[in-house]
Amino acid sequence: MIFGYARVSTDDQNLNLQIDALKNYGIDKIFQEKVTGSKRERPQLTEMEKMLRTGDSVVVYKLDRISRSTKHLIELSETFESLGVNFISLKDNVDTSSSMGKFFFRVMASLSELERDIIERTKSGLDAARARGKKGGPPSKDADLIELALKMYDSQEYSISQILSASKLSKTTLYRYINKKRG
Repeated sequence: MIFGYARVSTDDQNLNLQIDALKNYGIDKIFQEKVTGSKRERPQLTEMEKMLRTGDSVVVYKLDRISRSTKHLIELSETFESLGVNFISLKDNVDTSSSMGKFFFRVMASLSELERDIIERTKSGLDAARARGKKGGPPSKDADLIELALKMYDSQEYSISQILSASKLSKTTLYRYINKKRG
């Protein structure tokens, strides 16, 4: 049998993209979950693992949909290998039926974990900055300089380069405020 596994992290996300890709592959049975990747308990994944037999295949849309970490992904691949089950990741072009597929699978698992770690560290850094009253994005422009630039523009006595020089605004920023003023 060919089993598919699809997972999203939150209830407001949907599984449609993954399920469509799995159905197009020709999956016999799809297991679906809405649970964060960091959670150890995954009832549908556990249920699927109980059903696996030699010669079966497990197909996922992407590697990060099935595992919590590189270690977990390698544990799953070892379980699949010991059962004689092929593992396929559609988007990562992994198919463990070949030795090159097994090698590539382990490299991709490491990269997926690295990517997730970077995202988590970025989120943590942003949360820490917000807790200290910082906000993301470019620094706010001085309201007096914006007002000066708009008055100069409205007077039609100054060129754009003179306005930019006096206000220290970029051309894009100047035009954004002009368009905002026009409504």
